[in-house]
Amino acid sequence: MDKKTVVNLGVQQFDKVIEEDKFYIDKTGFITEWWEAGADVTLITRPRRFGKTLNMSMVECFFSNQYAGRGDLFEGLSVWEEKTSEGEYRFRKLQGTFPVIFMSFAGIETTEYKGMVYQISEEVTSLYAKNRYLLEGNVLSESEREYYESIRPGMDGEMAAGAVKMMAGFLYRYYQKKVIILLDEYDTPMQTAWLHGYWDRAVLFFGSLFSSTFKNNPFLYRGLITGVTRIAKESIFSSLNNPKVVTTTSNQYATSFGFTEEEVFRALDEAGLGREKQGVKQWYDGFSFGMYTDIYNPWSIASFIENDAVYDAYWTNTSSNSLVNSLVQTGNPELKKMMEQLLQGRSIQTEIDEQIVFNQLDGDVNAVWSLLLATGYLRVRKLEYVGERKQKIYTLALTNMEVEGMFDKMVRGWFGGDVKVYYNEFIKALLSDNIRKMNTFMNKVALNTFSSFDSGNKPSDQAEPERFYHGFVLGMVVNMADTHKIRSNRESGYGRYDVMIEPLDRSGKAFIFEFKVLDPDEDEETLEDTLANAHAQIEEKRYKAELIAAGFAPEQIRKYGFAFQGKKCLIG
Repeated sequence: MDKKTVVNLGVQQFDKVIEEDKFYIDKTGFITEWWEAGADVTLITRPRRFGKTLNMSMVECFFSNQYAGRGDLFEGLSVWEEKTSEGEYRFRKLQGTFPVIFMSFAGIETTEYKGMVYQISEEVTSLYAKNRYLLEGNVLSESEREYYESIRPGMDGEMAAGAVKMMAGFLYRYYQKKVIILLDEYDTPMQTAWLHGYWDRAVLFFGSLFSSTFKNNPFLYRGLITGVTRIAKESIFSSLNNPKVVTTTSNQYATSFGFTEEEVFRALDEAGLGREKQGVKQWYDGFSFGMYTDIYNPWSIASFIENDAVYDAYWTNTSSNSLVNSLVQTGNPELKKMMEQLLQGRSIQTEIDEQIVFNQLDGDVNAVWSLLLATGYLRVRKLEYVGERKQKIYTLALTNMEVEGMFDKMVRGWFGGDVKVYYNEFIKALLSDNIRKMNTFMNKVALNTFSSFDSGNKPSDQAEPERFYHGFVLGMVVNMADTHKIRSNRESGYGRYDVMIEPLDRSGKAFIFEFKVLDPDEDEETLEDTLANAHAQIEEKRYKAELIAAGFAPEQIRKYGFAFQGKKCLIG
């Protein structure tokens, strides 16, 4: 950062950052490392705001023939100065020598599948508009010209999925050289698809797009893909031949995204803020990539410098946390109890599968921790290899003070105030059979905290609105885990109950909960009708069988229905 001192947040075009002499920490070493690795297709995952887009722009500026002769952008930076043992510059001859396709899916976030395909088609249309010079001369046949002109917003999904490969072919013929394809934030539309219930259709679309672009593409020289999560190969990468995948637990490219502590402290010194080093470390340190610890989020550091050393949650406030919110709020008792440990400053131990299977997030606690690690909310404190099979067990903690504040605010937001007060109020009413107070409490909280998204839309095709209420109530009763066994979605009798609470003291009361949202298709006109159906299901499915078998007398068992309609609730 020898001469870069002016911060310009949000600028992600490498050439603009350099030309305007903005704050920049040299990451061009990534170019040399990636080029020499030699993988046909590389997928790199990093949390948001970690410089992925700026690095992709940097790669485009270095290799694209649209930037031929722009070596001035790299003067003084490591890739430009690196030499062989004979004293020759190693990479200068590569600058500006390849046709490059650069696309980003960062802004593709819609509530419907049709809208997603439309936005993808807009991105593809922009790619074709940028390269209209291909229509000049005799490179394209008449039918190819007609195809080119037919590319427009709103084209069908099949056409959009194959259009990038077609463009690669056109560029190859024009330049007589294979193409480098860069795709930034590939998983943004996939996360949105899971949240809004069109995951399966999105998987089919992107499976076709990625196969066409990165596998069955004879015009591809190298492919580079970035995103936040590593979506399971079975979902959209099944046809790719072993792409090189680099996640947050990999050592490769570990210092290419994010700032090292040395880089941060040097930046603070040059900005005249050297006195703030320990405060910055406490607030913003904590990310770890592979064996490299003490990695900092670039957005937070740049924001801190730009705002004259004001400490704030810059990174966690930059975008919606709806996915994290949904997973934690609707999670099972085990997840909620472990989250409580994290909020108390403690760590948890778990397995991690870095391949995120979105349609398993509803019921797989380890999948949720894997996602939180990938998105930067958790950090690895320790990795142990356990047993003969060397099973990987990760010790995880919340990343830093900034993240702790976000989660604390999120949890308190669900309850509109002091969490423990609300927990205790509901549990006290439950244990004393005070149905009136249970209803008063639930409706008060529902009115203040349940959004239409929470209670009305399906987070996935497999999850009904009951899932939200189910998880919300579980979050309140998890504090009973020291004195009760809390089970969820287990078989008993002839079906699966929603929640069962069994006291460790056999003389205590046991509880069965059934959650239902008012459904006009079931001839339910009022919440009373829904409540009656909940009780009918408890009886017909004989959910009490498990408790009876455990030795509880019928009079010890309390059966509660929870009937919901939007922000209204009736318990009985």
